[in-house]
Amino acid sequence: MQRRHLLHTSAVGALLGATWQQAWALSLGDLSSADASSGLKAALSQGAQAAVSLLGRPDGFLGNPKVRIGLPGYLEDAAKVMKSLGQGKRIDELVVSINRAAEAAVPMGKDLLVGAVQNMTVTDAKNILTGGDTSVTTFFADKTRAPLGQRFLPVVNEATEKVGLTQKYNAFAGKAASFGLLKPEESNLAQYVTGKTLDGLYLMIGEEERRIRQNPAGAGSAIVRKVFGTLR
Repeated sequence: MQRRHLLHTSAVGALLGATWQQAWALSLGDLSSADASSGLKAALSQGAQAAVSLLGRPDGFLGNPKVRIGLPGYLEDAAKVMKSLGQGKRIDELVVSINRAAEAAVPMGKDLLVGAVQNMTVTDAKNILTGGDTSVTTFFADKTRAPLGQRFLPVVNEATEKVGLTQKYNAFAGKAASFGLLKPEESNLAQYVTGKTLDGLYLMIGEEERRIRQNPAGAGSAIVRKVFGTLR
């Protein structure tokens, strides 16, 4: 009896430490696989919609240091020099514009994110539950990065063009990339911002999912409370 108690305590401790492999094993013991899958889908859908709401509003990116989009490495260093030469206002305008572009693009991805969750397979669910802390980010990136990128790019391009620095950025960044100072994907402003928008979106979805998992009692969905309450 004492040994069984110790094993149970160890399992609970592992769950509280977010060990998804054991979480999946426990769910199959105490819940039906259908409930476990439904609970996961509900949590991911809720997390995705919450992330879109958080990011797709004024200062959703700009005011959040976790996802705020700055200039890529070498250009950030160059920007510091330009600021010292009195060009700070233009640099600030550019940074604000690229974050506003991200904030404008994110709401357009809500249906694709929710659709990816609804079409999730049993294999997808197991990979998420056993894949560690980055499994949610990996799932959404694999399923939605390409179509979201295609949807976001025109919005980002239109928003960044308004500041009037896109051509200068692309010319300067293109030269920097040719010398190996920037990654090729960072040499085009719209493509760079689109990529960072997606990175920030997936990061926040993962954080929202973890928040739901850690506090299932605060979730709005009954199936989420049932499944993730059991896992705790």
